[in-house]
Amino acid sequence: MSKDNRRLPVPSESKSPYLFVSKDKKPTVLVDENHLRSDGRKVGEIRPIYIRAGAVSQARGSAYIEMGQTKVLCAVYGPREVTRREDFSMKGQLKCELKFATFSRRYRCQHQSDNTEKDLSMVLRDTLEPAVCLDRFPRSHLDIFVTVLEDGGSALAAAITCASVAIARGGIEMYDLVIGMTVYDEPPTDNGTVTVGWLPCIEQISGLTQRGQMDISITKECLKQCVASCQKMYPVIQQTLIKAHPNKLE
Repeated sequence: MSKDNRRLPVPSESKSPYLFVSKDKKPTVLVDENHLRSDGRKVGEIRPIYIRAGAVSQARGSAYIEMGQTKVLCAVYGPREVTRREDFSMKGQLKCELKFATFSRRYRCQHQSDNTEKDLSMVLRDTLEPAVCLDRFPRSHLDIFVTVLEDGGSALAAAITCASVAIARGGIEMYDLVIGMTVYDEPPTDNGTVTVGWLPCIEQISGLTQRGQMDISITKECLKQCVASCQKMYPVIQQTLIKAHPNKLE
């Protein structure tokens, strides 16, 4: 029997990896009786952070961030001239696309963007716009592509911070950096989350997103925790950008 070189040398039969995953679903406990999270963090303690600027050589600006088990990559291209007449504006525009990799979650994501990804892309754009000097590139747009490689929670907050560092790394003029942070409503309610985009130098909020039902007093407390955590992250972001431009600073 002749060998068919057009076929890939793979097994003729395959099984879904989900068949080998335990189906025993235990309720997720954010905080145990010792006031510790499942990953060992205390209540109010931020995730371990690793961030690197200049992760994609072909892009004008790029960054990679790890916040706990969440891993996000961002690449910035442009500014590029607007080609369509209906998109013409004397003020620059941001075009953001946030996409979850197909392997980023336990169950495979689709290649095409769903409604959740489109909504998160709009939130990302609205959060970054107040920090970018859009009048510096009229009749042009800046393309920002964010890929969530692993979703371990707080993906939007990680995307905001990562995109901000990528824009700054690309030499795009900004009024301030944007640092994202998400706070989960702690027990006994566990009803929602609050995500904030914070401008640390001018001390302003550029974006605020709340999911789930929360009492107004709890929302205010979560907002304060987000701002405080963003201030703690700011020196880390500064050092990352300084290391990325060692020969451009006096």
